[in-house]
Amino acid sequence: MAHLSKKKQMKAAQQPAQTRVTVIDYDETSVREFVASSVDECFPFKDKTSVTWINVDGLRDEQIINAIGKCFQFHPLLIEDIVDVEQRPKIEDFGNYVFVVLKMLTYDEKERSVKIEHVAIIVGHNFVLSFQEDVGDVFDHIRQVIRDGKGKTRKNGADYLLYKLIDAIIDNYFVILERLGEEIEDLEGEVVVNPTPKTLQEIHRLKREMIFLRKSVWPLREVVASLEKGESPVIKRSTGIYFRDVYDHTIQVMDTVETYRDMTSGMLDIYLSSISNKLNEVMKVLTIISTIFIPLTFIAGLYGMNFNTQASPYNMPELHWYWGYPAIILVMTAVVVLMLIYFKKRRWM
Repeated sequence: MAHLSKKKQMKAAQQPAQTRVTVIDYDETSVREFVASSVDECFPFKDKTSVTWINVDGLRDEQIINAIGKCFQFHPLLIEDIVDVEQRPKIEDFGNYVFVVLKMLTYDEKERSVKIEHVAIIVGHNFVLSFQEDVGDVFDHIRQVIRDGKGKTRKNGADYLLYKLIDAIIDNYFVILERLGEEIEDLEGEVVVNPTPKTLQEIHRLKREMIFLRKSVWPLREVVASLEKGESPVIKRSTGIYFRDVYDHTIQVMDTVETYRDMTSGMLDIYLSSISNKLNEVMKVLTIISTIFIPLTFIAGLYGMNFNTQASPYNMPELHWYWGYPAIILVMTAVVVLMLIYFKKRRWM
């Protein structure tokens, strides 16, 4: 539990110093958008017949979140789940509103890592509230569509806006997976051709990324499946077909994550095999060199024993032969050449 608290403190330290609240209120004929200078500006939109999307960037100021929760009469436990950035993806139906927790992914090109951001969404009959850890998200194109009045968003209710938000988050998963796939592809070539200790670090980094992705994606299937069934009165049956498409995308993401996990695990085996093969090549060269020098050492040792051939009954005429030294060198060279030819013939080198 102490470790969890520390992680929460680190998350909190990374959050914006100020909480920003933006409001988009729209119907089929008009749209109003502004940044709220005070949370009180959001309260009049509670009972409007138009659709209101209130987005909160930053979870540090819990007074704002509590004020919004009090105005919309949210359950106290729901407020705790909103600010709990370690919360896993889930869905809870409170009758007149639905609470959804998701993980939004972004790729940090500088640090070459996937950043996981906690996103909580509450949808009612005429409102959508979204809470994010940081400023910046993948919803800009949805905002632009609402401003331009294109597509079906302005013609449908809050449940359709929920679909668009979830669909944007999941579609961004494919962008992240494509980037990780490029890294895995580059790393595969490096593992086979020239593995280094840095390669091993990259493999472990990618394995960690896959674990984090799996934790973010796997529970999402249940969330989308529940929305697809349309059991809540907040979700219209006509919107269920859109959530079915999101469910298919979720399955594709899960399959891709599992495939990448297997590939990174396989790369670790390939890395160990490559290192072992490189070591075997080195040992092979050293063994060949040692084998070649064994007979040469024997010949050099035989004629370097400094026997007194004058006093010995056994005569070594080569020691007193004028051409003895060049002859021994020639014999050694011939031995080396013959051994190399033999090794080549046996395909040992």
